[in-house]
Amino acid sequence: MIRDENGQSLVEMALLLPVLLLLMVGMIDFGRVLYAYSYLHLAAQETVRLGGLGKNDREIVQFAKDYVRFGETAQLSVTISPPDTERHSGEYVTVTLEYPLKLYTPFLSEILPSPVKIQTNSTIRVE
Repeated sequence: MIRDENGQSLVEMALLLPVLLLLMVGMIDFGRVLYAYSYLHLAAQETVRLGGLGKNDREIVQFAKDYVRFGETAQLSVTISPPDTERHSGEYVTVTLEYPLKLYTPFLSEILPSPVKIQTNSTIRVE
């Protein structure tokens, strides 16, 4: 009896291709989240420097929105604590940046809330 194995590799590929694509899109999403977090962390460090130099809240928020260059900057949330009316030399100012990032991986939205809120903060002493 002779066995015909002409379609074996095609069937194996059809079974494994969805899993491989899901893994690839998951890796891309993980890279996007990691990039967004590190970029927002750098933006928070650069933004809080303005608060340490005595700038007001409006200038700090405008700098943060100009500095962040991915996605829609209208969705970027900037929180400054304490407000500029309560900041004095020698105290600390904290800038918190928050950005919602939509994930592309299917089935991951059931595990994680979509969009994922990426939040970073940085603190510096006011000069």
